[in-house]
Amino acid sequence: MSTSELIGSSPKLAAILEDVKAVAATDCAVLIQGETGTGKELIARAIHEASARRQHPCVVINCAALPAALVESELFGYERGAFTGAMAPNMGRFQAADRGTLFLDEIGELPIELQPKLLRAIQEQAFERLGSSHTIRVDVRIIAATNQPLGHLVEARRFRMDLYYRLNVFPITLPPLRERTGDIPLLVHHFVRTFASRHRKSIAEVPHEVMAALIAYHWPGNIRELQNFIERSVVLTKGAELQAPVAELVNKRGAIRGARTLADAERAHIISVLRETNWTVGGRNGAAARLGLFRTTLIAKMRKLGISRETADQCNQCVQSAN
Repeated sequence: MSTSELIGSSPKLAAILEDVKAVAATDCAVLIQGETGTGKELIARAIHEASARRQHPCVVINCAALPAALVESELFGYERGAFTGAMAPNMGRFQAADRGTLFLDEIGELPIELQPKLLRAIQEQAFERLGSSHTIRVDVRIIAATNQPLGHLVEARRFRMDLYYRLNVFPITLPPLRERTGDIPLLVHHFVRTFASRHRKSIAEVPHEVMAALIAYHWPGNIRELQNFIERSVVLTKGAELQAPVAELVNKRGAIRGARTLADAERAHIISVLRETNWTVGGRNGAAARLGLFRTTLIAKMRKLGISRETADQCNQCVQSAN
């Protein structure tokens, strides 16, 4: 997973990719924070692949997916007879990640009683398997991720402060999709191509009204929810034009975010992208390219929707006066 595989051109994503490049050149711990579905594991893998450790494993453990009683044995391994059912020695994820990267997903779910042993393993790069007194030394880079505010968990004494500071050397916060709506068209086209190929469909176009509805929706599940919605839409599509059940989005709470119609949503999105490009329409970095449109098509849509720099500035002044 390289940074070129992370889809988007928004300033917020660009800043994150710069952070990825900077921290990948080091071995310091990284704490990735963000809502569910924002792509935390993708960022972790991008850091690993851009680092000097890329020839070695990137091992993942989801702290929320395992029963508390199994987390320690999964992390550090165990010897034969360490507990009932331990019929043979087992290498844990820490040892499996030697010379590579260990990605601790949903670190906020790690049992409080196990946190001191994890802290010691990170600090000393050493640990013992369950049922053994033999110390195993490793060289592991730690990346952790959470959708919970770890600072609040520390205040509630559900997460150790010393472990928090050990993990939070280089924090990266991923924005929710509703804060990078300019990336939605790029993500939609990427997912349509991916799933059309997977499901042996030939889909050449995403209707403008469909794209406007996708942009207007607030996506509480973020990129993962968008990805799942597009895959289902591809499966339902018959023909060359994406047939998406956008009525489901309109009917959900908060779907339109104040826009009265799909035209309102489309107008707001185009103005937002034009402002990001300083009202540059054409060129590689212009609004048309970001929107996935031909320059002439964007100009025609601007005329149809009554979009100009002067009218947009006037509307903005009116909103500020009203507030």
